[in-house]
Amino acid sequence: MGFTVIIKQSAQKQISKLPVAYQNKVKQVILALEKQPRPHGYIKLTGTDNIYRIRVGVYRIVYEIADKHLLIYIFDVEHRKDAYR
Repeated sequence: MGFTVIIKQSAQKQISKLPVAYQNKVKQVILALEKQPRPHGYIKLTGTDNIYRIRVGVYRIVYEIADKHLLIYIFDVEHRKDAYR
């Protein structure tokens, strides 16, 4: 049983503004999260309960995992210099 990924509209806009090569990589990583929400290289953000980030080159995908409901919420897809503000 896999997880369902929900991408916020603001995150979808951020993805559409990325260079095309990164758009494809980000989409692949997001699809992979459905099967494995905690893949190799993921990091739990300090000071949060269920918020994680994963690296895709110089970009970061920030997401929350709701294990009880089998949902993943994608909040942000930003360049590393802006992702943690």
